[in-house]
Formats: sequence, C-alpha cells, structure tokens
Amino acid sequence: MKVKTVLFVCVHNSGRSQMAEAFMNRFAEERNLPLRAVSAGTIAGSALNPVVVAAMGEIGFWMDGMKPKQLTQEMVDGAARVITMGCGVDAEACPARFIVTEDWGLDDPAGQPLEKVREIRDQVWERVERLAESLVSSAK
Repeated sequence: MKVKTVLFVCVHNSGRSQMAEAFMNRFAEERNLPLRAVSAGTIAGSALNPVVVAAMGEIGFWMDGMKPKQLTQEMVDGAARVITMGCGVDAEACPARFIVTEDWGLDDPAGQPLEKVREIRDQVWERVERLAESLVSSAK
C-alpha cells in the first residue's frame, strides 16, 4: 500500500503544525499505518515555540531535532492532504490564501500560557487521530 503524506501548514511552523506532524507520525508508526506527516510554514520561524515543546514533552512527545521548515511547492505537490492550522497569526501570510486546504481554525499558541497550549495540543491530537482514521479507511 502506498504511503500517503499529510502536509500540515501554518504561518511560522513553530507550534500547531509541528504538533500535528509529531502526532500523525507517532500515530502511524504505532498502528503501522501507511501515513507520513510533514509540516511547514509560509514564513518559517527560527525555532519552535518553547511552550509548545514543554506541553508536548509532558505527554511524551519530544521535539528534539524538529525545526521550522519553509513551505515549498514540492511539499504541496507530494501531499495527499494539506491541512492549515488556522490563520489568526498573519492573515496576509495565511497558507489558505495560496493553496487549497482544509483549515482547522485552531488558536495560535504564540504568547499563550501553558494551560492554553495544552488545550490547543489536545485539539490537534483529536483532529489528527480522526484524520488518520479517515485516510486509512478511505484507502480500503
């Protein structure tokens, strides 16, 4: 079975899209699913949001080695699905303006306290789980 790539996109690729990438890749690995996730930003940041890193570490997702990546046309072309995370950060740089996507409309964790980032993290996990299940069931 061919591996489907899911591309998670946000503006800076320092929070939500990184969480989604980590969740989807772990979910696929643990369940031996033909899925792979990558993430990118329209204006990639210089580092991951440290509060996001802390919130993910709390539940055993270590973000070591992960860094913001710049969105490329090759990434979009290679994806079976493109998911944007919400465009509240910078509407002008919103990925949904450039590519056809499904937008999850999630709050941006930038500048948020850990409690709020935990809520966003949990929303990302729930959505990734539903997406993975739908991608696998549609392939059968």
